[in-house]
Amino acid sequence: MRQSPLRRALVPVVAATLLLAPAPALAAPPPPFRDPALPLAARIDDLLSRLTADEKISLLHQYEPAIPRLGIGVFKTGTEALHGVAWSTDYNAGGAVVKADGTVFPQAIGLASTWDPALVQQVGTAVGQEARGFNARNPTLWGLNLWAPVVNLLRDPRWGRNEEGYSEDAYLTGELATAYGHGIQGDDPRYLQAAPTLKHYLAYNNEVSRDTSNSSVPPKILHDYDEQAFKIPLQAGAANAVMPSYNLVNGRPNTVSPDLGGLLRKWAPQDIAVVSDAGAPSNLVNSEKYYATKAEADAAAIKAGLDSFTDNDTNGSITVEAVKEALSRGLLTMADVEKADRHLLSLRFRLGEFDPPGRNPYAKITPAVINSPAHQALARKVAGEQVVLLRNNANALPLDAAKKKVAVVGPLSDTLYEDWYSGAMQYRVTPKQGIADRLGAPVASSEGVDRIALKDLATGRYLTAPAAPGKVTAGGTTAGTAESFDVFDWGAGKNTLRAAANGKFLSYSGGALVNDVDQPAGWFVQQQLKLDPQPDGSYVLEYAGNEVTEPWFGPNRFAVVGADGVLTISSPDAAHATKFGREVLTSGVASAVAAAKGVDTAVVVVGSMPFINGREANDRTSTELAPGQRALIEAVRKVNPHTVVVVENSYPTTGWDTLSVPGIVWTSHAGQETGHAVADVLFGDVNPSGRLTQTWYASDAGLPSILDYDIAKTGMTYQYYRGKPLYPFGYGLSYTSFRYGAVHASRAGSSVRVSVDVTNTGSRAGTDVVQLYSKASGVQRLRDFSRVTLSPHETRTVRFDVPVADLASWDVARDRSVVARGWYDFAVGRNASEVSAAQPVFVPGERAEPRDLSRPTQAQNFDDYSGTTLTDTSKTSGTSVAAVAGSWLAYRNVALDGPARFTASVSTVEPARVTVRLDSPTGRILGTATVPSTGDRYAYTTVTAALAEATGRHDVYLTFDGPVNLATFSLR
Repeated sequence: MRQSPLRRALVPVVAATLLLAPAPALAAPPPPFRDPALPLAARIDDLLSRLTADEKISLLHQYEPAIPRLGIGVFKTGTEALHGVAWSTDYNAGGAVVKADGTVFPQAIGLASTWDPALVQQVGTAVGQEARGFNARNPTLWGLNLWAPVVNLLRDPRWGRNEEGYSEDAYLTGELATAYGHGIQGDDPRYLQAAPTLKHYLAYNNEVSRDTSNSSVPPKILHDYDEQAFKIPLQAGAANAVMPSYNLVNGRPNTVSPDLGGLLRKWAPQDIAVVSDAGAPSNLVNSEKYYATKAEADAAAIKAGLDSFTDNDTNGSITVEAVKEALSRGLLTMADVEKADRHLLSLRFRLGEFDPPGRNPYAKITPAVINSPAHQALARKVAGEQVVLLRNNANALPLDAAKKKVAVVGPLSDTLYEDWYSGAMQYRVTPKQGIADRLGAPVASSEGVDRIALKDLATGRYLTAPAAPGKVTAGGTTAGTAESFDVFDWGAGKNTLRAAANGKFLSYSGGALVNDVDQPAGWFVQQQLKLDPQPDGSYVLEYAGNEVTEPWFGPNRFAVVGADGVLTISSPDAAHATKFGREVLTSGVASAVAAAKGVDTAVVVVGSMPFINGREANDRTSTELAPGQRALIEAVRKVNPHTVVVVENSYPTTGWDTLSVPGIVWTSHAGQETGHAVADVLFGDVNPSGRLTQTWYASDAGLPSILDYDIAKTGMTYQYYRGKPLYPFGYGLSYTSFRYGAVHASRAGSSVRVSVDVTNTGSRAGTDVVQLYSKASGVQRLRDFSRVTLSPHETRTVRFDVPVADLASWDVARDRSVVARGWYDFAVGRNASEVSAAQPVFVPGERAEPRDLSRPTQAQNFDDYSGTTLTDTSKTSGTSVAAVAGSWLAYRNVALDGPARFTASVSTVEPARVTVRLDSPTGRILGTATVPSTGDRYAYTTVTAALAEATGRHDVYLTFDGPVNLATFSLR
């Protein structure tokens, strides 16, 4: 087509204009830290190089603030996810707790009772998926660093946090923690689905004075027991972070333990972050008084290996200012800060935070996974598999579903409780509902609790609760619904009162009692009340919330009806409290007995309330079943011989040996599907295969102080217990029976190989948990286990291979872990008490040699002791023995060749003496060293003493006549 003259004239002008115009701006390439093709270390280096000093310091707090100029958002360490995503704290709401509405799986103790790592890993996978779903919903609120699992060993059943742990055994705990952690992480070789954090390092198993109590743990127990639960999952790469515990171990707060930057990172094949427990950094200055200032404390924590400070809620400025002061005082260098930052940034990079969209497969997960049908089905499966059959006399179980006349009674029959580390259940299948669903018919029921009225004896007026939540007053002249309260007995004298007026529990409001809570809950559980009987037959109402022991609470604990009729907690003693008459309107026992009469089976559901019967910050004083619950079982059993008991709690309980009920099953507080799972087991749709992960002791009598961590001395756990337990570690029955054949054990190269034939001798399919134990030097240890599912009359050979290296134990004489040369007994059984005849296997390890004390010996490497504890040599490293007058240390099988001098490194604030003796604490004296005051426990000096001649093999004893800290000594 021909161009017009005008068009031809315009072409050169337009062309010239285009040549002069600037080219379109090209997008700047992303900085190297956003380039996924680069090595991780290079990306971290690049990002750190772009941060200002203030920005680097800001990353040390739990709430790592946004850095908008680099396009970096807020990152928070710590979403609770112990048995499902549980809760998080809201950065934009001052740290307010927000509960998750995801899938609630059985408590950790329940997960462990499956003895099924593959299933526990499936749960971990679901939890990791839901964490991503919540993160997609609100990334600022729901962080991807999950604070789970808890791997503290359950050496004492009275620990308030028993429900959070897995087992009293280190190997079982390590295997389950590895499974849960790997599930959370996902299986992508590059990216983390979420990042699990092991809690709480180390030797933390008491709540009383937990921030100031010292766990004195001898080296053998420390290395062979407490450390192993952390070492196993860390070596397996199943954790991306570790949280140190509040307590002290051998005199040093764990928040500044040298293990944080040492052992823990040595064990882990990849970089890990170390995050503090809430408020722990401030404890170093406040309750522990270990450092004088926050600058010193925070600097020491960072130097020890702590990376993230969970402190002062959302206010990171206090940590920032303390770190800045530490830098200005030379207590820290910026290199120390950057080292901590690297660990935290490594975590964020592996979560995919800095990668382009589409690279991270887990970023595609949406909130649709939260409480999905698949996860609900998994919750039911796990809840069924964790149930433990404790007793089944005369085949009382399983129940016959054709016999539909069933009563379900008891205080936990028609409710499910959440715990402190539980999410909010979006639906609740109670035992009553689950059994009714299975039968396809309604069941008779009763909670078995008394409904009472409380009459003010001075005025004749009854306590009255409003229909809407409000203050309780003394106003009623007759005992109607508004004047009726249901009394739940949780043991130790503690009750909860539920108002019939609105079905809500009475709570302390800071003055008045109000009926406003669906279930007991909260950090301070303010629904705990006592009805204290008085000598004249009346009762007073005492507030028993767990804050009454706090110094700030004040003296008033008893209830008084004021002149305005309002009931308040306003008296310091019972003498000045209002006296009430306790009128039983409906007997709980009578109601349950009426429901149980004439039915085919009575199911009594008893147990604990997780916020009352021990939890974080509150240990148990007893493991006995609440008296009211025991009385209920006995009464129902009298009217219905076919009574079975469901025990729903999270710790071993005592007294079952004196109850004559034919069937008992145990379940943890197993989450939203508890009722279906209980019914599945009771009616035989699931053949129970759960096994106990703790020793159930026969009674509280004989249990040591909960603060004594030397399980070898106290005889705690199956490894050292010499009594007859109520139920042993690993115990659990089945609806079928199993026979074990002869056990064969031999050494095969670098392993010990053990095999046994297991036969299902019953008439139905079932799963047994075959357990392999070793025994050496009197100590029993679980070495392996295998879940074996067999059809009727099927036989299968179960084989175990135990690496010889795993037989190592701590040798105090060598100050290291050693595979000792000698015979090891191997046995297979269905629990720690019922095992096969021992099969000895010779292991050619290191020979035992006599001790050589001529070299400097760490005092803590004793063979026996009395009256001593372990303490810190300095605030940064070392362990000493803290002795007192009358205490002693023993060192066995020492080769003496006439040593002439005793030399010791000691400290003391007052003069004392150390005496060297032979063969007993009162044996022959070789010499005595006088220890002068060093003025300070951390100021050590060297003392010496001439020794009388001694030769040959002897046990050497050091005795003390006053307080001495002994670090090292030698006999030369």
